[in-house]
Amino acid sequence: MPLATTRRAGLVDQVIDQLREAVTAGEWPIGHRIPTEPELSAQLGVGRNTVREAVRALAHTGILEVRQGDGTYVRATSEVSGAIRRLCGTELREVLHVRRLLEVEGARLAATARTDEDVAELRVLLNRRDTDWDEGRLDDFARSDAEFHQVVVRCGHNGLLLELYRGLMEAITASVASTSDNPEHAEMIRHRELVDAIEARDADRSAAEAAGFLDVLIARAEDL
Repeated sequence: MPLATTRRAGLVDQVIDQLREAVTAGEWPIGHRIPTEPELSAQLGVGRNTVREAVRALAHTGILEVRQGDGTYVRATSEVSGAIRRLCGTELREVLHVRRLLEVEGARLAATARTDEDVAELRVLLNRRDTDWDEGRLDDFARSDAEFHQVVVRCGHNGLLLELYRGLMEAITASVASTSDNPEHAEMIRHRELVDAIEARDADRSAAEAAGFLDVLIARAEDL
């Protein structure tokens, strides 16, 4: 990385903080195998028991996954996302229900608090999302669609709601990828009306637009 050498007080907590930072900063991406216990011990200047305890704690939160005989891998970028992965797994409907709770109110807030710069950014992201879909880049589409929805929430200028939403981004992106294999619904859900409603500062219409497409996805997930 390199990791900073830890102080002697609260060694386990310090190691946890440094390992978590390596994950959130992208030095260790999801799916990446982290350095071995002896390597981390040498880099951090602490005993292997301290490293083992820190790794165990992060595995408990869902950020890391210890695979016996293989190594330790990054599973999520935050405790919240890790919890979602443990609790929901492949339960698409649960993720969609949580998205509905956050995105409907996020859209309502966006309509009341957005700036002109916010609307301009939404239109740029919406164009990128649509281009990814039109050109068949489904992986890029999943990421750009999830980013678009995150920025809708950000336009509400509620820091706590945004942090909650950011913590779910991996699950949200996965839900987009899971539902974007249906050309009919992807064509139908273009989100232009959502941005128009936010620009018009129409809170009720914005909330209805956000709820509408998610209700369609939830209904289809119920049939799976």
